[in-house]
Amino acid sequence: MSTARLTLRRAGLGTALAAAAVLTAAGAASAHVTVHPESYAKGATDGLLTFRVPNEEDTAATTKVQVFLPTDHPVLGVLVTPHDGWTAKVTTTKLKTPVKTDDGTITEAASEITWTGGKIGAGQFEDFDVAFGQLPEDAGQLAFKTLQTYSDGKTVRWIEEPEAGADEPENPAPMLKLTAAGDDTAKTSAASTKSTADKGAESTAQTADSSDSTARGLGIAGLVVGVLGLAAGAFAVVRTRSTGS
Repeated sequence: MSTARLTLRRAGLGTALAAAAVLTAAGAASAHVTVHPESYAKGATDGLLTFRVPNEEDTAATTKVQVFLPTDHPVLGVLVTPHDGWTAKVTTTKLKTPVKTDDGTITEAASEITWTGGKIGAGQFEDFDVAFGQLPEDAGQLAFKTLQTYSDGKTVRWIEEPEAGADEPENPAPMLKLTAAGDDTAKTSAASTKSTADKGAESTAQTADSSDSTARGLGIAGLVVGVLGLAAGAFAVVRTRSTGS
């Protein structure tokens, strides 16, 4: 094998390894704690939030998850779904500003949910479901800062909030976007779809009318040609008889 070819093969192998390293790092960076769905309407009631916790360690298991709920824009009526092997503890706190609802004034709300007792192994994840009674109406997004503790004592702090125009932080907190309650996006989309359908129907009707007109025209033309043909035939017969005479 020539030196040049060997050099090219080594260079190609180095490039492949570097690309693999980049992809591996990107995969590891994206495996952070998230909340689903990513958005809800402001003031939404009787919904469900799912916190997905992936295990990023190869030699340790996740043994404790702490999710902190905002109290300046509180989530009301929090309930947790039981998970096999896990014990959930909900901590409440007194609100600085009570929240008035249709059911009365709320003075306390959940501020922390801690799951312990279970294990999330390497290459695995766990979904923790949290039901709520009502989301705040006076916020554009909610940050659910989370601490993830491993069996080797390591704790990862998912607490960084993203900044507008900046790259995603290294340890982002799960973020829930709150949209306008009267969002007309769906209505606009539906109206646009209806308009397109109406235009399509109108176009189809026009095409059908045009086709009918064309068919009628061809039919009339055919009749005219037939009549002229008969007339020409009759004239030919008459002329032949006249000549024979």
